[in-house]
Amino acid sequence: MLKTWITVAAGVAVIALVASGLTAGLSLAQESETSTQTLKPASEFDSIADTSARAVALFQEAGKVIQHPRCVNCHPAGNNPLQGMDMQVHQPPVSRGDGNIGVPGMMCGTCHGAENVPVVGQAETLKSIPGHPLWHLAPIEMAWEGKTLGQICAQIKDPERNGGKTMDELVEHMAEDTLVGWGWEPGAGREPAPGTQAVFGELIRKWAEDGATCPPG
Repeated sequence: MLKTWITVAAGVAVIALVASGLTAGLSLAQESETSTQTLKPASEFDSIADTSARAVALFQEAGKVIQHPRCVNCHPAGNNPLQGMDMQVHQPPVSRGDGNIGVPGMMCGTCHGAENVPVVGQAETLKSIPGHPLWHLAPIEMAWEGKTLGQICAQIKDPERNGGKTMDELVEHMAEDTLVGWGWEPGAGREPAPGTQAVFGELIRKWAEDGATCPPG
């Protein structure tokens, strides 16, 4: 009986530690709730006659989303997710694990549920815990952190580094995937990605149709 009580008490202590760390991490990651960037629709680039130049311009506009912290935080170069507009290392400390969903005892789902959860009765700087049914890190071969937009573009087009997607599947992923869409509905206290997923998806679709030329660099 004593052994059982100790085991239960230890488990409660771990959960309390995780919750405490999460609260601290979210407080540090507090952001403005209003996006500071806009996203031009694909039609804004119709006046560019050269298709290659137009493709580059379209991808550069889409890059406002791709390189926004809301996306890069889940595409880190290492094994630790990032958080906040300053892209600090996630607190409490967690690792991607074999399946990009954490390691035993500290899985992503330990704190991140199926949807954003408002936090009530806490300090003003803590407003919500992010969530989605498929919450996980992008695979390491899809890392965007520290790369130029041109490097990310080449990576996105490479089936060996984009999850084996064709261009059509890539466009569908950007325009329809609900985890991608979370970037525009990140919960209270977080700046959303610029524009909307619909506008972003159309930019990517037109970029692909115009030859998917990448920006230099």
